[in-house]
Amino acid sequence: MKVSILILTFNEAANLPACLAALSWCDDILVIDSGSTDDSVEIAKAHGCRLLHRPFDDFAGQRNYALEHGDFRHEWILHLDADEIVTPAFLAALEALQPTDHLDAWRVPFKTIFFGQWLRHAGMWPAYQVRLGHAQRLRFVQVGHGQREDLPPERVGDFPEALLHYSFSHGLRRWLDKHVRYAADEAAVIVAARAEGAKETAKLSSSDPTERRRAAKALAGRLPLFLRPVARFVYIYFVRRGFLDGRAGFVYAFMLSVYEAMMAILAYEQSQPPGANRIQPPKAKP
Repeated sequence: MKVSILILTFNEAANLPACLAALSWCDDILVIDSGSTDDSVEIAKAHGCRLLHRPFDDFAGQRNYALEHGDFRHEWILHLDADEIVTPAFLAALEALQPTDHLDAWRVPFKTIFFGQWLRHAGMWPAYQVRLGHAQRLRFVQVGHGQREDLPPERVGDFPEALLHYSFSHGLRRWLDKHVRYAADEAAVIVAARAEGAKETAKLSSSDPTERRRAAKALAGRLPLFLRPVARFVYIYFVRRGFLDGRAGFVYAFMLSVYEAMMAILAYEQSQPPGANRIQPPKAKP
C-alpha cells in the first residue's frame, strides 16, 4: 500500500529528526504544526515535508483539518505523532497490505518505550489506535484528551505490526505537566459515563479489542472515585503483570495511578454544584 503521512507537531525539535529519518521511504509527508517556538518547522522543511499551520484545539480537530486541506498525494494516510517511530517490520507489513473496499481504516498497535525499554506488560500491550485510514472515509471525534475514529467497528481492521511510542522523550516533568491538562478532559468523560450507566460496559465481551478496552474504561468510571488510583495500579502492576517489566514497570504503574488520582479529584470537583468552592460571605448571626 502506498501512503501519505500526516504528523502533528508542537515544539517537537527533539523528536522530529528521528521520526522523519525512519520515513525516508515516503514521498509525501505533511506536518501540521500548532505554533512551535523551537526548530520544528525548520526541521520539517529541511526534510522536504509539506506544512500546514493551525492553532491547536484538540487532536481530532487537527487531524480532520489536515484531512480536509492536506491535498495528499495518496488516498491512504498514516497518522503519526513526532514521538512515534516506524520500524522496518512495520514498513514491510504496510507495503504488503492490500487496500479493500470493505475497510476504511486499520487499528495500529503501539509499543510503549520507557527509559529505553519496551513495557510489554505495564504498557498494556497490545494497545490499539486507529492511525491508518482512507483520506476521505476516515474522520475523528474527540473523546477526553484523545481522538477516536468516527467509523463502525466492522469498517476497521487490525494492522499486524506496531509503532514504537517514545511518550517520555521530553522527560517525566513534561509528561506530568501534560497529563495535568489531560486529567481535566478525562474527568469530564468520567462524570458523563457515571451518569450514563451500564451501556458501554455491556461491550466487555466484544470480539473487538478496542471496544473491550473502552468498555473496561467505562466500567472503571463507575468505581468510587477515590478507589480508582489504587485499582489502576493493581490492574497494571499485578493483573497485567507489570512487575515483569522490573523497576520501569513499577514506576510506570505508579505514574498512571497518580494520573488516575488527578482525574478522580477533578471529576469530584466537576460533580459538585456550581460555585460550591467559591468564597461565601459569613452568615449574619441571628
